[in-house]
Amino acid sequence: MNALAEAGAALVGGVLRRVEVLSGGSLSQIVRITRADGRELVVKNGPAPRTEAAMLKAVAASGAPCPAVLGVSDDALVIEHLAADGALQNAWDSLGRSAKRLHSAKGERYGWPENYAFGPLPIANGWADDWPTFWAERRLLVHLAQVPVALARRIEALAADLPGRLPARPAPSLLHGDLWGGNVLVDRDRVSGLIDPACYYGHDEVDIGMLTLFDHPGADFYDSYGPLEPGHEERLAIYRLWPALVHLRLFGGGYRSMVERFLADAGI
Repeated sequence: MNALAEAGAALVGGVLRRVEVLSGGSLSQIVRITRADGRELVVKNGPAPRTEAAMLKAVAASGAPCPAVLGVSDDALVIEHLAADGALQNAWDSLGRSAKRLHSAKGERYGWPENYAFGPLPIANGWADDWPTFWAERRLLVHLAQVPVALARRIEALAADLPGRLPARPAPSLLHGDLWGGNVLVDRDRVSGLIDPACYYGHDEVDIGMLTLFDHPGADFYDSYGPLEPGHEERLAIYRLWPALVHLRLFGGGYRSMVERFLADAGI
């Protein structure tokens, strides 16, 4: 029997009847377990199950849809299994409302109580009172030693110019932190849950930048989410640059052109 499934079953009790390995876990292992009473649950590991559990609870507290946390240890996280038979293209309106609800939860500073990781890649979340400083130090400059020198110099130049490009103190909104279509579960035409969060408090446009990196939200999304702040289009490249750098470091040089494109879009 799968060791992760057994660890999850031990957290929630009951007799384990069936285990199914789920796809989509490039940075962690994910299984769906079925207990003898017929209840289905999802179990995953990852770099920090307890930190992810705290993030899911924060998302739930905002009123945005997400799976309930049912059990957690240092090695495993057990969450509710949610219906996910729909397609995101039919749920843009629902996602707009869900994202707005998530971002309505506010913090006092930028960051998160704990650091996190995407697989082997650490994500620094140390608190800051100034948003351009947070984005420069926690999201851009941390990559300089791990990228080609030519890219590093351009990133450094952009980071130095952020006080003139980003708002100094936007409302610190609760961010999903990895909001792309693969982390949005849809049941029919509604979002049933936002999963795999990498939460912190920051400018709400960060999630919009991530969502539009690979996906193409329909007009219904923006109608439901509401108007974005003036200048948001100019900031998109800056906010998309961070996930592009993450992909470059995790998955290799095939993403260098994406990083270069966003730097060019930012005028660097």
